[in-house]
Amino acid sequence: MTTSIQSSLFERMVALQRDLHRHPELSGLEHRTTARIIQELDRLGIPYHRLLETGVAADIAGPPNVPAVALRADIDALPVREETGLGSSSQVDGVMHACGHDAHTAMLVGAAELLVSDPDPLPAPVRLIFQPAEETGTGARAMIDAGVLEGVGAVFGGHVDGNLPTGVIAVAEGTVNASSDSFRISIQGRQGHAARPHETVDAVVVGSLIVMAVQTIVSREIDPSHPSVLSIGRFEAGEASNVIAGTAILEGTIRAQEPEVRNHLLRSLERVCTAVGKLHEASVAFELQECTPPVVNREPMVGVARQAAESTVGPDRVRRAVRGANMGGEDFSWYLQNIPGCYVRLGIRAAGSTTHPAHSGGFRLDEEVLTTGALWLAEVARLAGRSLAAPRDASAATGGER
Repeated sequence: MTTSIQSSLFERMVALQRDLHRHPELSGLEHRTTARIIQELDRLGIPYHRLLETGVAADIAGPPNVPAVALRADIDALPVREETGLGSSSQVDGVMHACGHDAHTAMLVGAAELLVSDPDPLPAPVRLIFQPAEETGTGARAMIDAGVLEGVGAVFGGHVDGNLPTGVIAVAEGTVNASSDSFRISIQGRQGHAARPHETVDAVVVGSLIVMAVQTIVSREIDPSHPSVLSIGRFEAGEASNVIAGTAILEGTIRAQEPEVRNHLLRSLERVCTAVGKLHEASVAFELQECTPPVVNREPMVGVARQAAESTVGPDRVRRAVRGANMGGEDFSWYLQNIPGCYVRLGIRAAGSTTHPAHSGGFRLDEEVLTTGALWLAEVARLAGRSLAAPRDASAATGGER
């Protein structure tokens, strides 16, 4: 079991994470972040290539004719105002690394340093993916479309988790993140004077009825054993207190862990919109924006990820499940739609402390997670590399016949 790294490497990871935390950048705007990553890759002598305007991929060489192992970190921040009071707090008003992507980036740089400084040859090439725009659900697909998975045989990643103590890694088989879809409901009624509502079709009333009606879809139509969420987060209507609104816009999200449940939610939402529109003689249009499918970990790479976790922190600190259903979306799912891999959770709750939830201004993490993450990423690259190289070795031993 390996639980520590050189203090100098830890200090470099901490410095990088704090630097990125002070200078967060929103999805698709990660220019300084990308430049900072490239600076670290140059220091390590790792060649890189820019596939998109932001983000970067880099390759650590391995034996020829063996598929690469990809390690992925997301690099973007959120439109959240920081409230931690830390010395490394965000210097960008209203923007914060409130989901730990700065830590993910520092971990991957740390893992890269461990791999290039290892005197033993790698069993397979390693591709480092520093991915932009995870928070908008668009970065992974863009990187894949640009060719980041070419020549890759397996992919691994992880996310910090305030529900787990520092030094714990959760490696679960099956669905670990829900699908995420956004929707927009446009209501067209008939505007008029607030004193004469009978001459109008009130878009606020129509929208309010839709908001209340959809609350029963999950609670009364979906089996409670199948986690799902339907939330409306935006309701915009009206311009004056004495004018009945003729139009309204509702926007929200659907989360599900199973395709059948997701499809049921979509059908029911459209049904409610149509029915409420007919009830009030309003025109109601439903638009769906598909974002990310669920993240589904499957064998044999779950076993590889778990073995790496046990080697890193010990079997007693590896969990086979995370607490409750995770309804958050994660565009790592697109990688797993293309190649095998595994996505894990890394504990960040220091002993005796409480944590603020991700995507909140009080979010903070125990920096010791950088050690856990870097060691696990480096170890899973080695173990998965051996797995990917094994078929080649077996073929060579039998004269190439299969």
